[in-house]
Amino acid sequence: MQTDNRLFDDLVKFVNGAAGTFAGMAREGEAAARERAREWIGGLDFVSREEFDAVKAMAAAARDEADALAARVAALEAALAGQAAPAAPKAAPKPRKPKAQS
Repeated sequence: MQTDNRLFDDLVKFVNGAAGTFAGMAREGEAAARERAREWIGGLDFVSREEFDAVKAMAAAARDEADALAARVAALEAALAGQAAPAAPKAAPKPRKPKAQS
């Protein structure tokens, strides 16, 4: 036998309404927190992953170019050293002895 008790029906409706309200409040709070975090992080001058990767690739290319230029300079210096006879080093003057004071 099933009884018709309005008190339990009203209690269930109230609890369901409160749960929906709390869930909505939680979603709104989470959205507000995310927005605040985006604003805070945006003010810290972070770069995106794509920008970081682009700069990293440019740095690697510049490093490779600098290495190639260094090798080229070394080869040119070696070629110049092979063409020119090394000059004899100048003889250093002998140091003078200080005179003794009387």
